[in-house]
Amino acid sequence: MLKEYDIIAIGTGSAMNIISAVTGSQPDLKIAVIDKDRPGGICLTKGCIPTKILLYPAEIIRIVERAKLFGINIEIKDIGFKKIMERMRDIIGHDIKNIEEGLSNAKELDYYQAIAEFIAPYTLKVGKEKIKGKMILLCTGSKPKIPPIKGLDKVNYHTSDSILEISTLPKTFCIIGGGYIAAEYGHFFSAMGSEVTILGRNPQFLPQEEPEVSNLAKRKLEKHMKIITGAEVQEVRKEATGKIKVIAVEKASKETIEVVADEILVATGRSSNSDILHPEKAGIETDEHGWIKVNDFLETSQPNIWAFGDATGKYLFKHVANYESIIVYYNAFKNAREKVDYHAVPHAVFTEPEIAAVGMTENEAVEKFGKDNILIGFQRFEDTAKGIAMAAKDFFVKLILHQETSEILGAHIIGPSASVLIQEVINLMYTHDRSILPLRIGMHIHPALNEVVDRAAGNLMPVDHYHLFLHHYSLQ
Repeated sequence: MLKEYDIIAIGTGSAMNIISAVTGSQPDLKIAVIDKDRPGGICLTKGCIPTKILLYPAEIIRIVERAKLFGINIEIKDIGFKKIMERMRDIIGHDIKNIEEGLSNAKELDYYQAIAEFIAPYTLKVGKEKIKGKMILLCTGSKPKIPPIKGLDKVNYHTSDSILEISTLPKTFCIIGGGYIAAEYGHFFSAMGSEVTILGRNPQFLPQEEPEVSNLAKRKLEKHMKIITGAEVQEVRKEATGKIKVIAVEKASKETIEVVADEILVATGRSSNSDILHPEKAGIETDEHGWIKVNDFLETSQPNIWAFGDATGKYLFKHVANYESIIVYYNAFKNAREKVDYHAVPHAVFTEPEIAAVGMTENEAVEKFGKDNILIGFQRFEDTAKGIAMAAKDFFVKLILHQETSEILGAHIIGPSASVLIQEVINLMYTHDRSILPLRIGMHIHPALNEVVDRAAGNLMPVDHYHLFLHHYSLQ
């Protein structure tokens, strides 16, 4: 028998923002919620939240290690890796259980904990049942991308999913990949005491960041781990000792690199879940990588089927999915025609040092507006009173502005509390004129770390002049 619903939501992450709003205002609607995994979405179950629970102890360790700079002699006698991992699992497990109980006991919806796949337009097979929806919300998340490396299928390797389940600290740890996930897990495991090697195929570590940010991050992180860039992993194989050998070739020199580790983590990005969903059977278009295509209103090629979050492959951040859920809610249920606006999508990398960015890179701004129309604001943490107090050496704020309008085009920060400091810029980028002027006019507490953002806004220079600055400070 075919069950029919007014709304079907696939995924229990940001899609639940919409379901919560709809059930509160339209309680008579018949709703189905489907998730093949533990409920709560990738952010709670496998991503941002568990990793940040792990990274905070790593942050404490690095702070303790730096304490001697300030005349404080502290010795770390023991790091309870198992306890740190169990604490993380207990915290997220409690939240997952609450969500699962709420969904299972909800009278206003049917909860299916099973794989969903389209078998026809607006029609899905869920487990052994078939259901049909007038409106469908696709917030299906993503999965770890596994590269076609020789021998990988013959060894035990971790992804960002499975690494959360370990309880024994590996003495040696190799990470394949040089992006956000690699950086954060490299920071975590090195702080815990592992000997970490990162193998990134891109010539730039953290390739999404500004080159000067990436260079400084690499330099700082290399105090605690080995980071090799421009390395193409060719093969992995299990050694007689039980360890895993990773064989890579350095692209520039063609030299062979061999890393032997107790455990390896494959952190080479994320890929679409559409191979499970089979959207093509519903007439839903996808791109060449399987990501679901949407228009500016987040509607798919089928009317009343909406996709957002990781499902579209655009910006794989929880805060973006939450924003997109608001756009879908107004367009799908309030008859609005709100377009998505990605001009100021922020992100942070919770390493030591912390990194945060929003908006355009310098190259993007120059390409769009021309070099002569761009000003760069720059300030080092160590040139502020609070930065001196913290011994925050080499870290900086970079702002990218339009010369004529004072519009903020982008911002990039590396240093303590970067994810907090950047919010001062983000908020201005969501005002009508996106001007830097309120930041300059606004009174900043002295001495506080936020002065570094204020001073960057007051230290503006042409692009060429800025690059002379970079050369002077050896940041290029």
